[in-house]
Amino acid sequence: MAGDWIKMRADLHTHPKVVRIASALDADRLRVVGALHATWCLFDAHSVDGELDGYTAKTLNDMIGFDGFAQALIAVGWLEESASSLCMPRFSEHNGQSAKRRAQEADRKRNARKASASDADKKRTREEKRREDIKREREAREPDEEQDGNNPDQEYLAPFGKFSITSEWHPGPDFVKQAALWGIQLGSEPGYSPEELQQFRDYWGPEGKVKHHQQWEQAFAQSLRNSRAQPRNFTGGSKKPAGIKISQPDTTIPPGFRG
Repeated sequence: MAGDWIKMRADLHTHPKVVRIASALDADRLRVVGALHATWCLFDAHSVDGELDGYTAKTLNDMIGFDGFAQALIAVGWLEESASSLCMPRFSEHNGQSAKRRAQEADRKRNARKASASDADKKRTREEKRREDIKREREAREPDEEQDGNNPDQEYLAPFGKFSITSEWHPGPDFVKQAALWGIQLGSEPGYSPEELQQFRDYWGPEGKVKHHQQWEQAFAQSLRNSRAQPRNFTGGSKKPAGIKISQPDTTIPPGFRG
């Protein structure tokens, strides 16, 4: 429909995740921004909850004409793929009518503050003006809704490309959910203990093998399933066998044998 729009930050082309995608695909950053615009418009037009049923990573690549783009989005956390759909994390914060209304309301309030600032300054006392300046500085320090492009994920950035296991590696925050998609139930979050993770690192670190991050997660999930399926050997402390008791010899001389 004419007049429709989506939210995109002005400095998106310098966002770290955009730089990572461009580097991974050996593509120009402006082409990446254009592909992001096309992808977000697709979700905005055909999804109300951030999920596109029937879409796959290959489908998205074909629709926007950019091989490997969907996989790069998944690697930086801006897209998720299940067996039958694609999902955009935190969709409602940045897309859809409610997100657009919030953006318009925030813009209206900013414009209203700017329009009234000049006249209001003439009527305020010095103390009132000082309090207003403090309030503005506090608001300027607060994180904006659009801080991290269209789908922020400041908590965790999955390594991109192939790499060998290091002592710092750990699965992503959605590890339990991903394992479930692979048919492996790991229980409550995070799905593993610190000891299990360290054992996995210690085993694969010296091997020097390289895998993608998701492949390492799959290997870890399979390792947890296999190790937990093995029967536990409960051994208690064993008692030492009692020694054989030897009777003392009888030194009594029978009658008739005395010299």
